[in-house]
Amino acid sequence: MLYSFVLCRHDTHNPRSVLCQSRSVQEEVILVTRKYETMYILNPSIGEETIQATMEKIQTLFESSATIDKVDVWGKRRLAYEIDDQTEGYYVLINFSSDPEFPKELERVFKITEGVLRYMVVRVDD
Repeated sequence: MLYSFVLCRHDTHNPRSVLCQSRSVQEEVILVTRKYETMYILNPSIGEETIQATMEKIQTLFESSATIDKVDVWGKRRLAYEIDDQTEGYYVLINFSSDPEFPKELERVFKITEGVLRYMVVRVDD
């Protein structure tokens, strides 16, 4: 990234004048990519069409901001305990690489997406 700025100072010989000098600074931007894993559980009572639409919405978010390594759709499974009066959930596991800010955005989307019972995003050690 290239930044330009102007340095100004008063001229010591003439107090009414200002000396200005233009400078450009080249800054190297290093993009950090980390590996993550997320699992989310959808409410199966929302219907198969809504489940597919929700999965596509989340997939689109990943395609815009991350690199997907693997998607593993487990499908409908029994929950270990009831969540919102549900005994079953539709499980999806995704391994991906992204910048460190993307998981925060992903969690925000999970929170506001109707039909998501639970989710978890963890960083995977390299």
